[in-house]
Amino acid sequence: MQLEKIISISGKPGLFKLVSQLRNGFIVEDITTKKKVSISNSSQVSLLDNIAMFTFDKEVPLFEVFENIAKKYDFKQTINHKSKSDELKTFMEESLPNYDTERVYESDIKKLAQWYNLLQKAGYITPESFVKVEEVVEEEPAAEEKPAKKTTKKAAEKTEDAEEKPAKKPAAKKTTKKED
Repeated sequence: MQLEKIISISGKPGLFKLVSQLRNGFIVEDITTKKKVSISNSSQVSLLDNIAMFTFDKEVPLFEVFENIAKKYDFKQTINHKSKSDELKTFMEESLPNYDTERVYESDIKKLAQWYNLLQKAGYITPESFVKVEEVVEEEPAAEEKPAKKTTKKAAEKTEDAEEKPAKKPAAKKTTKKED
């Protein structure tokens, strides 16, 4: 899931995707309506990628909480964020069993449900979106696979000397003086 570009803007309903940066702000796109808007640098913005939920043990990234909800609800919409308090608490217990009941407020649970439903509606919540992408790094073959190079002591000394000597400076350009 590409949460690193999804933001919440204080005072504006919904979630937005960062499109580009301006000199004095940002251009964002509403994830549901696809309407682009510019916001100033003074707007209070929260990246979803940087948000975590409190548990008694640690802080769990929002991505993992969304993954738990998605698996529980089969990647479909979840409860309405305007549900009753008891329903919201049950929803949170199912989504994150050991969440810290003193530090996670009802308003946080409402926001979690609302954001999840917005992301699901916009197509960000799919089975493929939670697959961890491993970065493929081309590794050099192991030492035993490389053909061994024979180097003599003199050749090794020449390479070391070449590395220590600074590169030659280019010759100065000759300029001719124009006589008037």
